[in-house]
Amino acid sequence: MNGPVRGTPHASSKAAVLDVIRAAGTISRVGLVNATGLTGATISTAVRKLLDEGLVAETGHAESTGGKRRVLLQLNATSRFALGVHLDHSGITYVLTDLAGGVVARIIKPGAGTREPAEVVARMAADTATLIASVGVEHDRVLGIGLVSPGPLGASTATALAPPAMRRWAGYPVDRELAAAAGLPVVVDNDATAAALGEHWSRGMGSASTSAALYMGTGIGAGLVIGGITYRGTSGNAGEIGHVCLDVDGPPCWCGARGCVEVLAGPEAVVTAAQADRALAERIGLTGDRSRSSPAADFAAVSRAARRGDPEATALLERSARYIAVAARTLANVMDVEFVVLTGPSFAIAGSVYLPVVREELGRSFFARGVHPVDVRLSHTAATAPAIGAAAMVLQSELVPLHAPQRLPENLAAAEPELTVVPGP
Repeated sequence: MNGPVRGTPHASSKAAVLDVIRAAGTISRVGLVNATGLTGATISTAVRKLLDEGLVAETGHAESTGGKRRVLLQLNATSRFALGVHLDHSGITYVLTDLAGGVVARIIKPGAGTREPAEVVARMAADTATLIASVGVEHDRVLGIGLVSPGPLGASTATALAPPAMRRWAGYPVDRELAAAAGLPVVVDNDATAAALGEHWSRGMGSASTSAALYMGTGIGAGLVIGGITYRGTSGNAGEIGHVCLDVDGPPCWCGARGCVEVLAGPEAVVTAAQADRALAERIGLTGDRSRSSPAADFAAVSRAARRGDPEATALLERSARYIAVAARTLANVMDVEFVVLTGPSFAIAGSVYLPVVREELGRSFFARGVHPVDVRLSHTAATAPAIGAAAMVLQSELVPLHAPQRLPENLAAAEPELTVVPGP
């Protein structure tokens, strides 16, 4: 395989057929012709290759319609596997999925913290090897590793700009180092976009043509799925609603702007406000030695207090939710979305507070509400969606093969940027 995901290349007929079989569950060759618009000869050739490679299997016959009964095809889910890794300051989540995207195993380990990147990469390589071995999967059936982390992405993963908690990773070629340490190809992306892909892959977004995954981990972002395709933008940084300005005179944000959603309403902003309320801080354990605390753990403490009915903790989360709801409305207005799913580790903890606020805002103020509503839901896999999406990125590299980059016509290059993946040794 070939660094950072930058878009969706043209699918080969084999890749297109494989994806239709995956989505359909079982389907005949005639069904594939109808679903793809490809010719019968092209379908036959593609199916034969997929059977030879063990990626699909024949599984019985469809009911007779008067002629010869049609042979049904289905994905051979255990023929290949993929690893997804969500790297964050507060935790590292690993999942191993089969070719259908089903989670076979998962583990959560301590985050990057203040450790040196090289040390963390060595640990990630060891953890991925342990996860593969724990379920008895042969190493050569693992397609690669999808690695996601807080954005932004640059022209390479060695970007000079990084969130404060991940500042020591700025300029570090984590994709190349992990590929070398783990002996597997590595695909990279930001966590919000991966979360959107994870929700789409696990059918958490339904059949909406334009959907958004509103993501909150240590930061805030969004991923967009349009017509079944994850939209990444020119540099892979589409959906950065955490850096939409809600107050031009607001506090400075690490991105260089002022009054961003993230600095006003993100988990760290909630924790800072909780610490400023001495009585609340004492009630929920945010006082004393904080050297070993993390924003994620402190945000979880505020969320637990809110669930217990603490009025001050609840008020802080509801204030954050109102800002995020306005950001969600902005995104919905710009993209005319049908569906919004709240996902990410922080929504996994506090989503029950945020969900009704976002729903109310979009129901009341979404510009096109007279034409169609926006369905807003809380993800069932919010805590692990980025890692699942990371694995799905690798699976898509099988569905959309990553061979030597082909030069596109100049008028198509911007619309269909190419995937780049760091190969393993």
